[in-house]
Amino acid sequence: VQLVESGGGLVQPGGSLRLSCAASGFTFSDYYMSWYRQAPGKERELVARISGTGVIAQYVDSVKGRFSISRDNTKNTLYLQMNSLKPEDTAVYYCNRYGSSYWGQGTQVTVSS
Repeated sequence: VQLVESGGGLVQPGGSLRLSCAASGFTFSDYYMSWYRQAPGKERELVARISGTGVIAQYVDSVKGRFSISRDNTKNTLYLQMNSLKPEDTAVYYCNRYGSSYWGQGTQVTVSS
């Protein structure tokens, strides 16, 4: 199993970023996938998860209405569209096959003026 995130960077408050996670080594469409984040000095938290078909998507309250998780099962890729970003969204974002110990290397998102 391999998960490779991309798309992080530095963005001003109110801006947008789209994260991607390329998955390989398993049948992608069979599994829930998720995005987690970890801010400095804090525990890793679940941000969003999505069912194998993409029909069910769930979010932590702090990102509802701003973030959107999606997937393209033809490309074995997971996405996280992040809009209206806030400084408190600053963290390393990780892709995870939900409920498993398989993690990507993480991608840094920094929201600052």
